[in-house]
Amino acid sequence: MKTYVEDSKSSTADKIQGNAKVVSGKLKEETGKVFRSPKLEVDGSVEQAEGHIQKKVGDIKKVFGQ
Repeated sequence: MKTYVEDSKSSTADKIQGNAKVVSGKLKEETGKVFRSPKLEVDGSVEQAEGHIQKKVGDIKKVFGQ
């Protein structure tokens, strides 16, 4: 059984990793715009979406204590 501290780390880790994906995705998207690379722009948008989802997962884990 996990302790409260381990559970908190899991939800917090998801939030931090989600934020990192959002930032990284934004950087990719903007780089794609600068270099006129539609693939890089799309990859950046997808990574941002993944980051937002991961942050929400962290929020949900925190609510349910997982």
